[in-house]
Amino acid sequence: MATDYEYGQGHGSGPGSGPGSEHGSGYGTGFGYSGPTGERRHRLPAGLRAPFEARSWREFGYVLLSLPIGILLFVYAITMVSLGAGLLVTFLGIPVLAAGLAGCRGFGALERARARGMLGLEVADPEPLRMKKSGVMAWMGAVLKSGTSWRTLLYAVLQFPWSVFSFVVAVNFWAYGWALLTYPLWFWVFPAYVGQGGLQLYGDAHHSVYLDNPFEITVTALVGLLFTLATPWIVRALTTVDRLMVHGLLGPSRLSARVVELESDRGVVVDTAAADLRRIERDLHDGAQARLVALAMDLGLAKEKLTEDPQAAARMVDEAHGEVKTALQELRDLARGIHPAVLTDRGLDAALSAVASRCIVPVQVEVDLAERPAPAIEGIAYFTVSELLQNVSKHARATWAAVDVWRVEDRLMVQVMDNGVGGADASGGSGLGGLAERLDAVDGILVVDSPAGGPTRVTAELPWRSERALG
Repeated sequence: MATDYEYGQGHGSGPGSGPGSEHGSGYGTGFGYSGPTGERRHRLPAGLRAPFEARSWREFGYVLLSLPIGILLFVYAITMVSLGAGLLVTFLGIPVLAAGLAGCRGFGALERARARGMLGLEVADPEPLRMKKSGVMAWMGAVLKSGTSWRTLLYAVLQFPWSVFSFVVAVNFWAYGWALLTYPLWFWVFPAYVGQGGLQLYGDAHHSVYLDNPFEITVTALVGLLFTLATPWIVRALTTVDRLMVHGLLGPSRLSARVVELESDRGVVVDTAAADLRRIERDLHDGAQARLVALAMDLGLAKEKLTEDPQAAARMVDEAHGEVKTALQELRDLARGIHPAVLTDRGLDAALSAVASRCIVPVQVEVDLAERPAPAIEGIAYFTVSELLQNVSKHARATWAAVDVWRVEDRLMVQVMDNGVGGADASGGSGLGGLAERLDAVDGILVVDSPAGGPTRVTAELPWRSERALG
């Protein structure tokens, strides 16, 4: 460390920092492209390869662009809102304010696209304007009443101070990190062109301290290395705040997302009800109705033969009696598929035991409920278990199965397990997928854990609504 006691040299901060920042920054950009690539990059730890990754440079570019965009958004938002508020004493204030908010919505769309391209953040478009009538007045009213418009205005105001802070932090860390790291390569600039021993660490009117010996140069480079390795993670933390602001202020609100979800669930419920009605109609037409028509014809023939051939008529009546029993059994099965009487009379424990008794493998049923849930939830739980046990009978090739039903706070838990071959998948339009959609229509969840080779564990979670509360 050299100490210079010459008078009149001054602080030397300008020469000490100007060239260092300039050359360090330029070298950093070039070195970023010549870093390790391909297989070698993946062998490096994440902390070492972060300064050279494309993601880090995209995030740094996002921070750099945020400052001019933030200035533009802030100036536009404050100008239009102030002008509109000032003109509210006249009618002109309303269209000016509506135009300002509409412009903010347009800037919000650009910001979502920028975050999608540079940060990889997928944010859905917010809800569109809802206008009951057409015309300019209806449009202005929809813009002013839309929560999206005011959230984008809030984003324009908040993004400016944050963009200033993140820009200053990111640029300083990048510049100083690369400048200090590459100091051994360019410290000769000072004695060659500036007339001093090296990077000035301290200086006053009486003496100056420079970093000019090998030890000090090495320590300076190591400090720069620490700054360079830490900078991508600091920038990533800064852009995390940007992600939160874009997602929270420029995306759809929770209420609108919930409305869209409920509309989708309503469509699922309607489609499911229509499918059930078609199934019932098909079963009645192809099953019991066909048997009853054939029974009526057989009884008509038996009536005609009653006087001519009583023995043949008796045989035909006996056959008709068997058809009546078969038709009654089909009607019972159909009624059980709509809503079993045992479920209404005795609850889930007895109803699920009846379902388990019809399964081709032994099934252990355990229902631990202190009270009965609401009939709708109880019915969905019953049909969920019934569908899952049918899958066990048809596809699982299992030797045993188990059904557990219990309550956890405000949720009804239903679990069906078997020791079959596994491989069950709720995607791809399978029966499990349809079951998941039915559960989702009532805010339920279906989780399938079925590795190849088994065992299979399917857990359904339903909201708990008490039967007593409904009563």
